[in-house]
Amino acid sequence: MPKRFRLTRRFPVAMTEDGYRRLKTFARDAGLDEGEALSFLFENYSSVIHHDNLAHRLRLFNSELESRK
Repeated sequence: MPKRFRLTRRFPVAMTEDGYRRLKTFARDAGLDEGEALSFLFENYSSVIHHDNLAHRLRLFNSELESRK
């Protein structure tokens, strides 16, 4: 029997409410818990990110970040 996916790193994270809701929805739809979902996204980053939109979305997020704090 294969071993269950093991999380080896834990770190405190601050997320927006919108981001956390999206993470929970993604994890539920994928049948994962939140930590497993984050691990999946970052382990497969280059194949799940739309590179053309990433820079634009990041600029928008950064420009709104200060006003959201």
